[in-house]
Amino acid sequence: MSTTQPPIAEQIAGWAAGLEAADIPQPVRETLSRIGIDALGIMVSARQEDFVSATVRSGDASGPCTIVGHAGGFDPQTAALSNGTAVHGEDFDDTFEGTPVHVSSIMMPAMMAAAQVRNLSGEDFLRGYAAGAELMCRMILVAPTAIHRQGFHPTAICGAFGAALGVATALRLPKEQIASAMGIVGSFASGIIEYLAEGTWTKRMHPGWAASAGWRAARMAENGFLGPRTVFEGEHGAFFAFASSKIDRDYSHLTDGWGEKWGAANLALKPYACGTMNQPYIDCALKARAQIDDLKAIQSMRVKVGEGIVHRLCEPVAEKATPSTPYGAKFSVNYCVAVALVDGDAGLAQFTEERINDPLVLDLSKKVRYEIDPDNEYPKNYTGDLDVTMADGSVVTTRQPCLRGGRQEPLSDDELVSKFMANTRFGGWGDEDAEALLAFGRKMFELPDLGALTQFAK
Repeated sequence: MSTTQPPIAEQIAGWAAGLEAADIPQPVRETLSRIGIDALGIMVSARQEDFVSATVRSGDASGPCTIVGHAGGFDPQTAALSNGTAVHGEDFDDTFEGTPVHVSSIMMPAMMAAAQVRNLSGEDFLRGYAAGAELMCRMILVAPTAIHRQGFHPTAICGAFGAALGVATALRLPKEQIASAMGIVGSFASGIIEYLAEGTWTKRMHPGWAASAGWRAARMAENGFLGPRTVFEGEHGAFFAFASSKIDRDYSHLTDGWGEKWGAANLALKPYACGTMNQPYIDCALKARAQIDDLKAIQSMRVKVGEGIVHRLCEPVAEKATPSTPYGAKFSVNYCVAVALVDGDAGLAQFTEERINDPLVLDLSKKVRYEIDPDNEYPKNYTGDLDVTMADGSVVTTRQPCLRGGRQEPLSDDELVSKFMANTRFGGWGDEDAEALLAFGRKMFELPDLGALTQFAK
């Protein structure tokens, strides 16, 4: 008897085809609920932003799907693209602990679109959401940092596969078609990280594009289009195309323990509106702020970083010291430390044209230098180390041992609701509308269908 294992996509599809809502552990369900609520609030926060408006206007067709915060009905691909761009646009969405990938900005828009087109139940919404989220979390562990090193955005690549699996699962396609959907979406996956050069907008739309690609791949598979079953491990598969060959691959993350262990339980909420790896350094800056009487007396600052984050947070040095755009500032450890010291926060209001040109913030930003720490735990753990040298020679040293909002130091439900309400107010909604959206988010997995989404098209 042959012991040859089926292609990985077939193995995943077999699990997903049999997945029922009752099979999803309560901690995973609760995590998906929390990041889903968070995503809905962020959709509203970005509704008036120029990058969202441009994306919405780019749509060419009407349909049954809702773009939260925008009047009218849209075709599923425009809705998924726009909602996903809104969720990820300010980098305030959830992140995976282990190596960063953002799940709700992919899975919520993809599942919302599918649910509205097909009148799916909350349970089928949850089934697809959980399957796609789990694939994203597992896929990023196959070769940590390798996708970034190859020049691609991991959320964009992993997210396309997650969306395809999620939609196909929610539609209850047979396992052969689920496998094809993943094979098809491998040719749709994209997202280069050249946005790092000057803080332009392309990263913002990567999750929305992945979500829309997942919908299209699942529909093509449903209608008989065939995709390669070896899309993950094949000679010319996803990891050949999108991941540096210098990093070893461990495909056991995609083959072992489906239904028994859930990486999706390790999704974290962000307290700050910027890149994941900057979060612990902001906490360091806030701790230092409490110990410093005069910020103008700061002579220099040093952050210790992992080698894997240098090209995202620390270089090019001139751009990171004086970010050319508010979006670029979100990926500057210099700026994030400086603005946290001055404002005592790093929320949406800290990443504006006015703030990135503030003289005191810029002066402090230019005083930050980085040092590579060979013992830094990245990507297994996100930590921060900051030394602030004062004019009198004294040094204030602070450390953040983990990602606040993650498994070691999770945000409370009150903190989640506070963030949600602040985001909806930032987007111009009154509290009555916000509370209705919050109530929807809390019960979305239990609804007979998700038609109530249409009330948030305003």
